[in-house]
Amino acid sequence: MCYPLWKRAFDIIGSSLGLLVLLPFVPLIALAIKLDSPGPVLEKLRRVSDGRVVRVYKFRSMIKGAQELKSQLVHLNERKDGPLFKIKHDPRVTRVGRVIRRLRVDEAPQLVNVLKGELALVGPRPREPEEAEQYPADYKKIINFRNGVTGLSQVNGASSLPFLKELELDKYYVENFSFWLDLKIFLKTIAILFFDPTAV
Repeated sequence: MCYPLWKRAFDIIGSSLGLLVLLPFVPLIALAIKLDSPGPVLEKLRRVSDGRVVRVYKFRSMIKGAQELKSQLVHLNERKDGPLFKIKHDPRVTRVGRVIRRLRVDEAPQLVNVLKGELALVGPRPREPEEAEQYPADYKKIINFRNGVTGLSQVNGASSLPFLKELELDKYYVENFSFWLDLKIFLKTIAILFFDPTAV
């Protein structure tokens, strides 16, 4: 589908302001990550958005080589209702990683993806290609929509929701998105970040 002009303007303005706010803290976050554990400051993770695989930026919150250890931790996966992988006390997460995840700072570099037009500020939750391949047929349309840094599923329980409930919320958003819905989700995200950063 054609990406609405108002939505692109919303993305550019919102991500630019967000990056300006984040900029003074980047050196401190980068230093903390480097001092805490070996490895790069930024990770580039494969996610599906707009019908293609993009590299999404995040501050590294796990030990180096965490992805390779995933197969050894499958038995600890707490998500049994779908293809998602989640461990509440993931042993791969570093000390600094726990802090920046709790504050949701780890996902702030995704604002660069928004500026580049790879993600939206508001949209369906970005998924790994292997997860997106397992979407039921009724939800495949989510894959072809530009996924978002935040979205309807993220502000309504995020990863605590059953997998199909997340997909239902994302599908509803794809079929009903509007400027006012985007603004409502964005403002709710800001409120959660200030008052309950674990809820997004």
